[in-house]
Amino acid sequence: MSEHSQPPESPVRLRRTLYAVPAYKPGKPAPPKEGVTAYKISSNENPYPPLPSVVEAITQAAQSVNRYPDMAVTALTHAIAERFEVPSETIATGTGSVGVLGQLVNITCDPGDEVVYAWRSFEAYPIVVALAGATSIQVPLTPDARHDLDAMADAVSARTRLVLVCTPNNPTGPAVREDELRRFLDRVPRDTLVVIDEAYLEFNTTDDAPDALAIHRDYPNVAVLRTFSKAYGLAGLRVGYAVAPEPVATALRKAATPFGVSDIAQQAAIASLEAFDELEVRVKAIIDERTRVYDALREQGWAVPETQANFVWLPLGEDALDFAAVCQEAGLVVRPFPGEGARCSIGETEANDRLVEVAGRYLAEHSAD
Repeated sequence: MSEHSQPPESPVRLRRTLYAVPAYKPGKPAPPKEGVTAYKISSNENPYPPLPSVVEAITQAAQSVNRYPDMAVTALTHAIAERFEVPSETIATGTGSVGVLGQLVNITCDPGDEVVYAWRSFEAYPIVVALAGATSIQVPLTPDARHDLDAMADAVSARTRLVLVCTPNNPTGPAVREDELRRFLDRVPRDTLVVIDEAYLEFNTTDDAPDALAIHRDYPNVAVLRTFSKAYGLAGLRVGYAVAPEPVATALRKAATPFGVSDIAQQAAIASLEAFDELEVRVKAIIDERTRVYDALREQGWAVPETQANFVWLPLGEDALDFAAVCQEAGLVVRPFPGEGARCSIGETEANDRLVEVAGRYLAEHSAD
């Protein structure tokens, strides 16, 4: 069944909007390959296992899984508030940043309302928008794979209830700049919520990166969306949060799935915040590997856009699926976007070496055609 086709016939009546909802495509696991260590670099996961202190927190929390977690996620909320110097009342948690994203759409959009975002960007955006009965307004990226914030501002209409700015952008990598983001916000009506989606914040090393929390304080219609899945390495526990204007945060908590954030996830996130100095060493190592891979790919001749995330984007166009198949044959799983390109996560050093090797060979063979 294609991602937009109707499901098999059933006597049960389902919402018609489901027929237009694209299916989320997770990164595939690396299939075993005889004689070769297979690597999965398709899901932007942190290649490092949890820190010992985080494992200890998980182990302790596991002893009480017969009990419901704290529905208010009080301890983690206070830890986030203390770490980032924001009021607890402005924080709302959820099952990963994508869970909070769904809550954001639900609290802002009635059927027929519009959500503006860049495209290509995070593939969950059109899914959560369609499920809410809202309409996606997708604004093409610039030729260098960046947000076109001027065009996005032009796309905001009286029906726009939400604007999503993914920075660094998934899956292409570039980040927006502080000055251009503030100019953009000056053009957006104050009754339209703008969400700065910073899932890859910790990997952004640009000097002109936005201070999203400062921008949130300066603009009454700005929320900041973050996750513990990437830099913190807790992708399997599903915990994220938003820092938002207090009325928005209150609405987010009302829209949250009751007991959605488990106590294991909460305690692991708290332990990760406490151990961030150790985690930062790993983040810097990933950034160093990203730079090495990026430089090698550019030297080979790939038109890789600037990346401030933990992945690189190869603009392959119609060759995306073919490249992914070649990678898989070499024991490397990447994330292809048919007709557009492939996103390749920065993984273990050996995986990165193999990516550079396969990409170089692929480009040389296809350049000769």
